[in-house]
Amino acid sequence: MHKFMLKLARFMAATGGLVLTLLIFLTCLSITGRLLNGFFHGNLMQGMAPELAEWMIAIGVGPINGDFELVEAGVAFAIFAFLPLCQITSGHASVDILANSFSARVNRFLRMVTEIVFAGVLVLIAWRLEAGMISKLNNGETSFLLEFPVWWAYAASLVAAVVAAIVGLYMGAIRTFEFLTGRILIWDGVETEQ
Repeated sequence: MHKFMLKLARFMAATGGLVLTLLIFLTCLSITGRLLNGFFHGNLMQGMAPELAEWMIAIGVGPINGDFELVEAGVAFAIFAFLPLCQITSGHASVDILANSFSARVNRFLRMVTEIVFAGVLVLIAWRLEAGMISKLNNGETSFLLEFPVWWAYAASLVAAVVAAIVGLYMGAIRTFEFLTGRILIWDGVETEQ
């Protein structure tokens, strides 16, 4: 079961990384287009090569229309896509100033409580994201410039949030079992043997 969950989490993270990489290229192209558009509209190009400047402007050299809408939707998906891997590898930030002085049993209890709280929050987020998606679907809201249905972005994020919630529930169950039995099922570098 753990291998499957880990592969699922890695797949989601890779998908989120691919989306983020495409968004970086999109942003770079849009910024380059915006700079070139300004350059072709500038006095230098209008004075030296007005025909070239007008031709470049006419073929559409400029910022990508609606780039910020795509970035907004894509980054939301990417954030949710990275959560499962962060959850299953204990990659969340933690402050262990006091925890290092506790016994292994107390630390396992704290990890169990943390994982259960994370799982609850992830389930809550997925549930509310689903409600938001249904609301956007029913009211037909579209983005301002590209006019794509807003629920598409919600649906993509919902898929990633559901996977994060499933992984969160799985890790909550694992840490609960570890606390109750004293056996460590998943060594992740955080647990210490005492």
